[in-house]
Amino acid sequence: MARQLHARIETFPVRGQFTIARGAKTQVDVVVAELTDGAHTGRGEGTAIYYHGDTAEAALAALQAISADVAGLRRADLIGLMPAGAARNALDCALWDLEAKQSGARVWQQIGLPVPQPMLTAYTISLADAETMAAAASAVRGRELLKVKLGGKDGPDGDIERMTAVRRAAPDARLIADANEAWGGTDIERTLARLARLDVELVEQPVPAGRDAELDGLRPAVPLAADESCQTRASLDAIVGRYQFINIKLDKAGGLTEALALRHAAALRGLGVMTGCMLCSSLAIAPAFYVAMQGVYADLDGPLLIEDRPHGLRFVGSDVLPPDAALWG
Repeated sequence: MARQLHARIETFPVRGQFTIARGAKTQVDVVVAELTDGAHTGRGEGTAIYYHGDTAEAALAALQAISADVAGLRRADLIGLMPAGAARNALDCALWDLEAKQSGARVWQQIGLPVPQPMLTAYTISLADAETMAAAASAVRGRELLKVKLGGKDGPDGDIERMTAVRRAAPDARLIADANEAWGGTDIERTLARLARLDVELVEQPVPAGRDAELDGLRPAVPLAADESCQTRASLDAIVGRYQFINIKLDKAGGLTEALALRHAAALRGLGVMTGCMLCSSLAIAPAFYVAMQGVYADLDGPLLIEDRPHGLRFVGSDVLPPDAALWG
């Protein structure tokens, strides 16, 4: 039987409400690609990058447009065939999964990784007022690593108030922060020095993508990670010297194939790696797990923030457990 591609949109409710500087979400729509050869089926999932103007419907249409041409499709073909984004991510990961099932070798074995072990992942505290964020941090006080969403309309001073409240509520937690491009045109060096006194380990994307030159000459008391400013390998030249880390997300990179290449290229440039995710189910986190195994920070809590699909990843304490073959790869 010739290979066939089936694609669809699936919707998952968010637990409570997920809020960042750009707004709140109560559900997430993902696109799922299923690639079958008649005996085996490979699956992949992508979440549209909303700040790129992408949508689940557009990603589905892109997959449907290519469905007649998947018979001999290889992962190496995808970068020239489709732009980076949710559609390419879903199809690329479906190809990896199908190849693993056909060969009997898990994806981590094909990559050349050691046997996967449970991995510490960050847990996200949504943007709100300081009191609400402190309550949210207190409710998950046992978690080892918290990622705190900042970028409030009251500016860096308000964000310092938020982070101070979170620190008081979770005095033993490790903290990283995401400014979501909100500190452009402000005294970022001063803000980072204040965050350093709260033992914040990392700050993501303090300035809007494209305005990274505002970081030239900065002496950051806390390392900076490029998120919106880092999409694929083509982003790296503008990052070196301005950021110390990059945040790799498979939806931004357009699949596991590019994400692995991006991680390698970043390492050659002396950049540390954080592996992140969009709001998504365990099907999307499974391939990201293998990128995160090769990085410093993992932010793979997407399934904890939604009503996840059945038989998803297991989370124990602050750790996410490796995916099994029934889920992916």
